[in-house]
Amino acid sequence: MTTFASPTQGGAGRSVWRVDAKPGAIGPLHDFDAEQVWVWLDGGATVELGEEKYVVGAGDTVIMPARTARRVLADAGSGYTAVVTAPAEARAFGADGTEFGVPAWIA
Repeated sequence: MTTFASPTQGGAGRSVWRVDAKPGAIGPLHDFDAEQVWVWLDGGATVELGEEKYVVGAGDTVIMPARTARRVLADAGSGYTAVVTAPAEARAFGADGTEFGVPAWIA
């Protein structure tokens, strides 16, 4: 994760960060209490969002609603690069409901 804008970088109300996932990387199943918007710049992924799965690539956008379990699986051959935005106070939760708080790249 590379943070572009956040409260700790000057008081932004929304955070913006870049995700660079290596080929085959599998993110954890988790949730947020706020909407996130993901835009893929390069590569591809499968997004598990609630009960649905979406195959995405460069130029695609996925809006991930609050309180919807999600996991992003990077394409095995290319990985992916995406830019994401969410409210600066967005809190992460584990699949079992355990609160992890505000991730460092959002704070």
